[in-house]
Formats: sequence, structure tokens, C-alpha cells
Amino acid sequence: MKLAFVGVGKMGRSLLEALLAAEFLPPESVGVLMRTPERTREVAARYGVVPLRLEELERAERVLIAVQPKDFTHLAPKIAHPNTGYLSIMAGVPTAVLARRLGTRRVVRAMPNLAATIRKSATALTAPREALEAGDLEFAFALFRTAGDVYELPEHLFDAFTGMTASAPAYFAIVAEALADGGVRMGIPRAQALAMAADVLVATGELLRLKHPAVLKDEVSSPGGTTIHGVAALERRGVRAAFIEAVEAATARGHALGEEE
Repeated sequence: MKLAFVGVGKMGRSLLEALLAAEFLPPESVGVLMRTPERTREVAARYGVVPLRLEELERAERVLIAVQPKDFTHLAPKIAHPNTGYLSIMAGVPTAVLARRLGTRRVVRAMPNLAATIRKSATALTAPREALEAGDLEFAFALFRTAGDVYELPEHLFDAFTGMTASAPAYFAIVAEALADGGVRMGIPRAQALAMAADVLVATGELLRLKHPAVLKDEVSSPGGTTIHGVAALERRGVRAAFIEAVEAATARGHALGEEE
């Protein structure tokens, strides 16, 4: 058993689907353990992987923890095995807490985002030296690359990454909805306005891989034109400060979640 999933919610399912689609691991070397035996068998059958009982978890070389942070405290003693490596996608749970509760420093903390569902995630990884030496961090890089881009960050920046990148789909969903509302206000039908907003955000994301944001903004903003008037309206409303404060607030909440642990 190369990898066992403890919990297969939305993010866990996305990672499971990504690794299987990429043929990173064969299905027979992947196990799943859910809250109930019935749910475990259902998920295992759907993906052709191995259903596990709690007492079988020690068969796995590595375990990916994909449960809610609030459930981890009581779960940790049941899944802790001294020769196992652990990967966690729980928000706000630092490596020190993982190591203490699991009884090993072979822990990798990962933070993917919702774009993992379409293999476009930005995932941050951090791990102590023991996980690096055991090959757990290298394994995590390869695993999460099946779902998108991967970045290694020092742990003190992890909450900032969460507040910026993991939370960003919500921020940009608000932007898309607001753009569509603007189009509707000007007479564009709602369905078309939403489709247009989605298209322009996707295209802009691709352009930003090629150009600095300031360069792209300047290229679109011709002197005295429509765009620069729209940009001026955004600046008057403090759009930059609003995004900065959103990242600050989400980062602070990440710190608080870690302290609760």
C-alpha cells in the first residue's frame, strides 16, 4: 500500500482523481478509509481502489489526512503508526502539531486550492528535515503536481499562502459576479454576462503567466479610453486595499486556527 487516504471529501476526491488520471500510482496500491464502512466501500468501488479498516492503515507507506481540522484531535491516536509518513491538507494545522499528535516528524503539510478539481491547483508544501530525508517531501511534490503547480514555502508563510492563494477562488468568484452584475446593469442578459466574466478571468489568468500585471494593465488602458476610466473608478473605491485586507484577514484566521490546535 503506497498511499492511504483518510477522508475523501471534495479536496481529497480531487487529489485521488488526479493521481489516478496521471497514473501516478496504480489503483491497487491506493487505499481509502472513510467515517463509516459503507462509505469506505462506496468510494473504493467508485475509483477501483482498496477499502481499508482502521486496523489496516498501518499497511500504508504514507497516509494523506483529508479530514476537517476539528476531527483531527480525536482521530490522530487511531491513525498514528511509527513507520508511516503523513501528508496533511488540513487548514491551519502546523507541522509541529501534526508531529506531536502522530508521534513522528515524518509529516508534510500541504495546502492545495479548489482548482485541484480541474488540475489547476496552486499547492504549497512544507516539511521538517525528517520528512525530507525519508523521501516524503519528494513524494508529496510528485503527488500534488498531478493536480497543478507546487511551491515549497517556509512554514511561517503558510498562513499567508492560504489567505492569498487557497482563498483566492472565493475572491475571484466575487469579482466575476460583480463584473456580471455590471454587465447586467448595462443591459447584458445575466447568463451571457456570467459566461463573459468567466471567459475574461480565465483569459486574463493565462496572460498573467506571460506579463507582469502592471504591464498588462497598461497595455489595455489606452490614453483617455474606456479602461482607464474604469480603473480610476476601481481605485476610488479602494479595490487594491480591499484585496490586501482580505489576504490579511484570512492569514490572521489561519494563525488563529493553528493556535486553537
